[in-house]
Amino acid sequence: MGGEHDFHGAKVAFFIDDHILVYRRDEKPDIPFPNMLDLPGGGRENGESGVECVARETYEEFGIRIATDEFEHVQTYPNWRGSGEVALFFVCRLSSQVLDDIVFGDEGQDWKTMPVDEFLMSEDAVPHLQLRVQEFLKA
Repeated sequence: MGGEHDFHGAKVAFFIDDHILVYRRDEKPDIPFPNMLDLPGGGRENGESGVECVARETYEEFGIRIATDEFEHVQTYPNWRGSGEVALFFVCRLSSQVLDDIVFGDEGQDWKTMPVDEFLMSEDAVPHLQLRVQEFLKA
């Protein structure tokens, strides 16, 4: 994964059959994309790799541990802020059984799975993440 050492964060699209796992961000005016549907992931910590970042964030946000070899790096893209380090995008396919193990963390209001098409068309979803999912599905 060339350039990974300079990434600022990573996101992951978890596909469960024809659904995607999302959470609704907190409704705080001082955070990016308040009250919008988001994908798991976040900022890099302590020099971790991209896959370590999304695995840690998934555990912090949803209380589920996913083996790092389950994640597929699909894209490196410019920071949505328009400057600085790049961001990484991963996908992972999960069994619906993992939903029983979710223990939602303290970031965000709630979580759900929703049909992928619904996520892609939602006015409530983080726009650049909709594009990442759409680009992945077209590939």
